[in-house]
Amino acid sequence: MTYVLIHNPNCSTSRNGLALLQENGVEPQIRKYTNKSELLSEEELRDIARKLGDVSPREFLRAKDAVKFDLADAASDDEVFAAMAAEPRLIQRPIGINGKKAVVGRPFERLLDIV
Repeated sequence: MTYVLIHNPNCSTSRNGLALLQENGVEPQIRKYTNKSELLSEEELRDIARKLGDVSPREFLRAKDAVKFDLADAASDDEVFAAMAAEPRLIQRPIGINGKKAVVGRPFERLLDIV
């Protein structure tokens, strides 16, 4: 099974999470989700929500950026998924995905929970 890391190399928490995985013998497939060629689709975001335990997308939404990008507090889950797909900076990072499980790496040590 391939461990996938939803990663932003400009984020220290994401970089620390990647280093921790590598120190523990995990060489994840890196998904630099802010690159135009690697953007996450709405369906991929829905799949991440399922793997996190059928959670609302708000569980991996960067709340402080939601304000910056005018995402209303009352936005529906569908609207949040659409906003995240359109503006990847709204997505919390890092996120680890391994098979049918996912975890938000906040704190980044949580990435080891699904190894």
